[in-house]
Amino acid sequence: GSHDSFSYWVDEKSPVGPDQATAIKRLARISLVRKIMKKWSVTQNLTFKEQLEGGIRYFDLRVSSKPGEIEQEIYFIHGLFGIKVWDGLKEMNNFLEQHPKEVIFLDFNHFYAMDDSHHHFLINRIHSAFESKLCCVECVEYVTLLYMWKKKHQVLIFYHHPLYQEYPFLWPGNKMPAPWANTTNVHKLLQFLETTLGERSRYGTFHVSQAILTPRVKTIARHLIRGLKNTLVHRNLPMILNWVKAQKPGVMGVNIITSDFVELVDFAATVIALNDLLLEEDNSAT
Repeated sequence: GSHDSFSYWVDEKSPVGPDQATAIKRLARISLVRKIMKKWSVTQNLTFKEQLEGGIRYFDLRVSSKPGEIEQEIYFIHGLFGIKVWDGLKEMNNFLEQHPKEVIFLDFNHFYAMDDSHHHFLINRIHSAFESKLCCVECVEYVTLLYMWKKKHQVLIFYHHPLYQEYPFLWPGNKMPAPWANTTNVHKLLQFLETTLGERSRYGTFHVSQAILTPRVKTIARHLIRGLKNTLVHRNLPMILNWVKAQKPGVMGVNIITSDFVELVDFAATVIALNDLLLEEDNSAT
């Protein structure tokens, strides 16, 4: 999986998003401030299509309306506005059309400046994009690849808002817990990942290990121009990748792992290779 999957493009010319504090919004009237914000808002380099081609199958999504816009259009957002959600969904659907055995998870976990009418608009967009590819809510353990292939489903949508109850193809957010370490310290991050894996539910939910470091205000203040990638990611990714290599999938093991800048190391290939351990277990059992 990728963290803030949509953030490969944010619009530094647009107003700052409603996910930011009032003080930041005021500061961001200065174009230089928005340029700096971009360096800290972008967590991926690859487009959705490139991420899909590189093996990413779980997408972490934050969305917002644009206050002041007459239309109900919904955009991706991380400090600054990204592309229209509709454009991202179409890009993903094009990939799925060409690869009918691939399955993706879309996790809509943060909503900003959205009332019920905005939600219904977005949910209708999701349905229009994927239609029969959408997998309705089911017992998690039943949803194997064979199950998906048999029903010709390719998309699971997780929707962290009470309106999920009105649509059978929206999975509740609590089926996709993603505990967040909220630290700049790689050793604290790895300890947190270990602890939360040990505490994960044995059955009934998916589980996201967020292998990401989060800048504090003082981190940004000290390294304004360098940005997220050069300050936190480059230096710590090798240690994070070593942790990933040491994991085992399956019950009480890792399930979905997310990272920033997924192409900087062999992240996707390393996570995918963990599945071979499950095959080895099956072979030794037989």
